[in-house]
Amino acid sequence: MIRGLYTAAAGMIAEQRRHDTVTNNVANLNTPGYKGVNSVNRAFPEMLISLMGSPDDTKGTIGKLNTGVFAEESLINLSQGDLNETGRSQDLALVSDILVDGQAFDDSGKFVDANGNVTYQPQALFTVQNADGERRYTRDGGFRTTADGTLVTPDGMQVLGVDGQAIRVDGTWDNVQVTSDGRLIDKETQQPLAGNPALLLTEVNDPNQLVRQGDGKYVYAGDANGLRQVQAGERVEIKQGYLERSNVDASQSMVDMMSALRAYEANQKIVQYYDRSLDKAVNDVGKV
Repeated sequence: MIRGLYTAAAGMIAEQRRHDTVTNNVANLNTPGYKGVNSVNRAFPEMLISLMGSPDDTKGTIGKLNTGVFAEESLINLSQGDLNETGRSQDLALVSDILVDGQAFDDSGKFVDANGNVTYQPQALFTVQNADGERRYTRDGGFRTTADGTLVTPDGMQVLGVDGQAIRVDGTWDNVQVTSDGRLIDKETQQPLAGNPALLLTEVNDPNQLVRQGDGKYVYAGDANGLRQVQAGERVEIKQGYLERSNVDASQSMVDMMSALRAYEANQKIVQYYDRSLDKAVNDVGKV
């Protein structure tokens, strides 16, 4: 009996976290460059199948049975968002569809490269730097300039160029044109600006290694070999005068929110049932 109570309680916790995740997505529907988050739950049958397919052949403890579900992790959905034209010269949007040679699905349904290694859809992001010199990555291209012409994010992080230094422009930014490959040129003469500045676009091979830091920023937690500068000829384009909208699907989010709420209520009723049963077992059965 107690096992069922714990199983229902675990379901309530998992659905509460899923509801919180969806609510946060809905709250950021109008946040430029925001990427939705999906909560991933794991149940006992899925864990059992995972262990059965493990090369280590891990054995469980005798007499221990783990039931229920838990919120294992939250995965960032880095799919391309729609573009919104602003006409503002400092607004930049990324459009990326980077391909991996030989990508295909294997027999187990995993996405693999030509060598059979599990792979992911690489993503391109703007590279920024905080006051401590630490690099962060973002898809929010709603930049602004400081008094000395430095291009920064709304919270003051410097936007980096291919030389690893902050992008800085003499004069007004309205005279600057950003080409599709990130080079900064004079809008009238079509000549490169002094120093041939260009935006540093970073390609992340495994987007699952990106950890959300808030304000649309991510920190990379994987191996350094998983990062590289976007190369010429890759399917990455910068659109000046545009901002990338959030990729959250409002209608699907509302469905997910209601689904989480109803699942929470169902588990809650199970907990109430066990509560009534335990109450009778303690107060009524003992009187017989």
